[in-house]
Amino acid sequence: MACKNVCRLCDNFIISQSVNFTGGNLIIDLPAGSYADCRKVCIVVAQKIPDTTTINAPVFITIGGGAVQYPLMKRNCRQVVASGLRTRTRYKTVVETTNNSGFFRMIGEPCCTPDSRLSAINGESAPATTGGGE
Repeated sequence: MACKNVCRLCDNFIISQSVNFTGGNLIIDLPAGSYADCRKVCIVVAQKIPDTTTINAPVFITIGGGAVQYPLMKRNCRQVVASGLRTRTRYKTVVETTNNSGFFRMIGEPCCTPDSRLSAINGESAPATTGGGE
């Protein structure tokens, strides 16, 4: 089958408008619009992630430059951190709404991220971290 010279992109393919590091958070701004509950959205981080971004900065999504920040969650409901994202990469997500807000949950796994969780807790001292990836 021959390749078409002109192709239409899927309506769920969304390219970010900006990426900023503000207030300790990495903010990805998506185009204005209504993102319905249970809608699959493939987000492409099109802009460079700022050099000042810390690796453990939580990632939030804004819509149309708005002030409301929606968390970007992993499929296990933990928040994605900046070290889990790459520029010019597509991330499959599903929009999930609540009574008064919402979030974007990844369908797959983000890039390898450092795991700084504690290996155990005992109530007396802080043990060493696991140090491996998730």
